[in-house]
Amino acid sequence: MNFDGIWTPVVTPFAEDGSIQLDTLGNVVDTLIDQGVHGLIIGGTTGEYYALSKAERKQVFDFVAGHAKGRIPIMAGINATTTEDSLELGEHAKAAGFDAILVAAPYYCQPTQEELLTHVCRVDDALDMPIMLYNFPDRTGTPMSLEFIEALRERPNFQAIKESTGSIERMHALATEFRDQLQLSCGMDDQVLEFFVWGARSWVAGASNFLAPEHVALYQACVVDQDFVAGRELAVRLLPMLNLLEQGGKFCQYIKYGCELAELPVGPARAPLLPLNDEEKASFQRTYDALVQHRG
Repeated sequence: MNFDGIWTPVVTPFAEDGSIQLDTLGNVVDTLIDQGVHGLIIGGTTGEYYALSKAERKQVFDFVAGHAKGRIPIMAGINATTTEDSLELGEHAKAAGFDAILVAAPYYCQPTQEELLTHVCRVDDALDMPIMLYNFPDRTGTPMSLEFIEALRERPNFQAIKESTGSIERMHALATEFRDQLQLSCGMDDQVLEFFVWGARSWVAGASNFLAPEHVALYQACVVDQDFVAGRELAVRLLPMLNLLEQGGKFCQYIKYGCELAELPVGPARAPLLPLNDEEKASFQRTYDALVQHRG
C-alpha cells in the first residue's frame, strides 16, 4: 500500500451531551476529501479513541466506511489496552472495508519489547492487512525500539511507521537504515520540514482537520515538486500553529476549536478534557487568523 500524502486523523464530533454526531462526521469527511487530503485515519488519538466505548468505535468505523465509499483510502486505529480488544476492533474494521490499520503499543500496561513484538505479530497473523506502526511513547508509555522494528523485517504487512518521538537522531535512522523496510510518516508536526528533507513522503497531521489546504500545499511543494525553498516558506507560515499544537498541552481541544473557526464545528472533547478558556481561545485565534489570511 502507498501511504504517501496527507493522512488526516479525523476528529470525532460530539454533541454537548457527549453523544457522537455522525452527520457532522460525514460533513468532516466530505470536506477533507474535497480539500485534497490523501487518506483518513479513523480511531486515532485526535479522534479520542481512548474516550469511546468499543461499540462506539465500531459504530464510527461502520459509518465512515460506508460514507467514504471508496473515495479515499481509510485506515483504522485499533489500539487498546489488550491484544484481544485490538484484534476485535481490527477484525471489525477489516470487515467494514478499511484499507489498512494503525497499530500502536497498548497503553498503560507498558509491555516489554518482546511482549510488544508478540502483540503486533498476533495482529498481523490474524488480520493480514497493511499496517502503519505508530511510535509515540509519550502517550503509550512504551517505545518501539529499532531492534523491535528490525525483528519485523520479514513481515511485509508492516509497511509504514508514524514516528512521534521528536528525536531527530531516530528519524535519521528510520530514514536511512530502514528506508527499504518502512515508509516513514511524520508524526511530529513541528518537525515536518525535517521529515520531508530526509525523504518522508507521508504526514499524519491532526491540524489538517481544519487546515487541509496548507498541509496539502506543503506536501506538494516538498514531496511532489521537491521545492524545499517554497516548502520552507509554507512551513514558516504553519510553524506557529504547529508549535502551539505540539507544545500547548491541549491538542484535541485546539484541533476541535480550529474546526469551529473553520466553520465546521465538531463540539467539545470528552471529559476529563476541559474546554479551552477565553485566553487560550484568543491566543489560538490570533495564530489561526495570521495563518489563513495568506490564503489566495
